[in-house]
Amino acid sequence: MSKDTDYLEINKGLIKSYSGILWIEENELRKSEFNDLTIKEMHAIDAISMYNHQTISQVAAKLHLTPGTMTAMTDRLIKKGYVERIRDQEDRRIVRLALTKRGRLLYRAHRALHNMMVKSFLKGMNAEEIKVIKKAMQNLEDFVDQHS
Repeated sequence: MSKDTDYLEINKGLIKSYSGILWIEENELRKSEFNDLTIKEMHAIDAISMYNHQTISQVAAKLHLTPGTMTAMTDRLIKKGYVERIRDQEDRRIVRLALTKRGRLLYRAHRALHNMMVKSFLKGMNAEEIKVIKKAMQNLEDFVDQHS
């Protein structure tokens, strides 16, 4: 197989995979108990995470959104019962975001979907093949970081 053919196949695969993953996420969201959310709101909940309470600016930076856009999204997520604002214990001027019980439930469900996807992606690969995949993924992440 020629290098040009490899390039075209990989490009086609990346586009198809990206579109397919978004479609699966949107479809699963629509048919779930969390169908009051948009895909962007679901990704905001994922970025907020269950583990470290971040500020709106920190979450906005992760999602490549302006703080104003993230504030508006946070307000919607609070009204829908997924997120709450909490005051920092050490500096009461700082407001952090935390997931409610409903937000944590969605977070876990979304992570479970991603875990199934990764297991399927790596199925049947040996350690050397996984090492190559990790290198390719790092290259892709570096590209995204450079252009965002």
